[in-house]
Amino acid sequence: MTDTARAAHARQFDLTGRVALITGASRGLGAAMARGLAQAGATVILNGRDAATLEAQADALRADGLDARISAFDVTDGPAVEAAVRAMGPIDILVHNAGNQHRAPVEQTTEEGWHSVLDTHLTALWRLSRLVVPGMKERRRGKVIATGSLASDLGRATITPYASAKGGIKMFIRALAVELGPYNIQCNAIGPGWFDTEMNRPLLDNPEWLAMVKRRCPAGRYANAEEIAGTTVFLASPASDFVSGQLIFVDGGVTASMS
Repeated sequence: MTDTARAAHARQFDLTGRVALITGASRGLGAAMARGLAQAGATVILNGRDAATLEAQADALRADGLDARISAFDVTDGPAVEAAVRAMGPIDILVHNAGNQHRAPVEQTTEEGWHSVLDTHLTALWRLSRLVVPGMKERRRGKVIATGSLASDLGRATITPYASAKGGIKMFIRALAVELGPYNIQCNAIGPGWFDTEMNRPLLDNPEWLAMVKRRCPAGRYANAEEIAGTTVFLASPASDFVSGQLIFVDGGVTASMS
């Protein structure tokens, strides 16, 4: 490959000059997504509820020469979200990754638990999108990326709020992709499989669950958080300018397997 060809290839994944807001970026998948985007040249704005934790993540990025800022707010607090996003200026890439879980049989699922999960995953995606999309339309350029799940397509006992929210994300993204396609705005979701993150720690510490993962996942293992970064950069970059309305699973082959 010639130097010219290499440069052309690199430009397909170059995010220099782009500003990306990543929710749920304090740790885990969100932090890995933010690092991947920053390494591709983007200025990243890390969101979470705890400013100190966010600042530690941002400091780690800055120590590597990357451009990182923080914005601490709760994605379920409408006025706080609006004030924070309006203060950020133009957002080129929105990555909604903030999430939570409420595990219980359906008859034991509380209204508080139901609304907490739906508000964090799905309502927040709508709220953030309606704030950043007008600017994307004006610039005729933008990327909206949401974190889906295996539960966007597959059911599991005791997670009805989570599965409902993640299934909703899949269809929200599809509808938004159709609506915003004429404005050169691409909207996609990433469906992580089983990742080694804090949120999954109770499952990781369960030997029976770990054995099930090794049996059910063709790759035979949990993924490391860093393995989400490549797909995030692809969906945020010019390389994906003709990819929209998709849920891309990063799951080691789980959703491809019948066993």
